[in-house]
Amino acid sequence: MTAKPRLATIWLDGCSGCHMSLLDMDERLLEITERADIVFGALVDVKEFPENVDVTLVEGAVSSEDDLRKILEVRRNTRILVSLGDCAVTSNVPGMRNPIGPGPILERAYIENVTLHPQLPGPLVPRLLPLSRPVHAVVKVDVFVPGCPPSADLIHSVLDDLISGRMPVTAGVTCFG
Repeated sequence: MTAKPRLATIWLDGCSGCHMSLLDMDERLLEITERADIVFGALVDVKEFPENVDVTLVEGAVSSEDDLRKILEVRRNTRILVSLGDCAVTSNVPGMRNPIGPGPILERAYIENVTLHPQLPGPLVPRLLPLSRPVHAVVKVDVFVPGCPPSADLIHSVLDDLISGRMPVTAGVTCFG
């Protein structure tokens, strides 16, 4: 018997809608866990990203120094990296701040729209990068899964292919399945 593929998920700058679609696979999620070991993500209590991950689903854009650190570590330790959803694929909503820049966004959110103790975030809040970027603009991506969010059916199909050793074909797929 061969070892089961090691599967991970990670959430960068996004709304978690892609992870909600992953959960919407319902009983099919149990079938996936019978065929693959989930070694990192919202479904397991692991604090450090592991080595030798076969497939990682990445939700969200690379928008902060923390996102950048995470995606570089994930890429180093992942064989097949999947951009999951439009934020990861195009930077989508997080990228809407790009023409404005992080300074004015922070001023608006933390100074202008605050009634008590207006102040810019301190060192506990990850510093924003000058641009919010799609994952492939920072690291090599092997599979793109579009959608805002992608449907549970599409995510299941992609995972089924990858766990079975096939590369999924997602070109031309829309968020409508």
